[in-house]
Amino acid sequence: MERLEAFERMLEDIQKQAALETEQMEKLRAAGKEKTATYRQYFGNRLMYRTILDWYRRYGLLE
Repeated sequence: MERLEAFERMLEDIQKQAALETEQMEKLRAAGKEKTATYRQYFGNRLMYRTILDWYRRYGLLE
């Protein structure tokens, strides 16, 4: 059961972090700062989070 709980915590953390960084990206975009290193880092992270969540969906672990 410990492994399942760890998976659930990890999934929740990834989803929270992805949402937080998306919000930060929107603020930077509104300020015209799409070329900053921070924005680009968030963009790269977003791609990584999307890939991870897609793998979970592929294996039926996420709807």
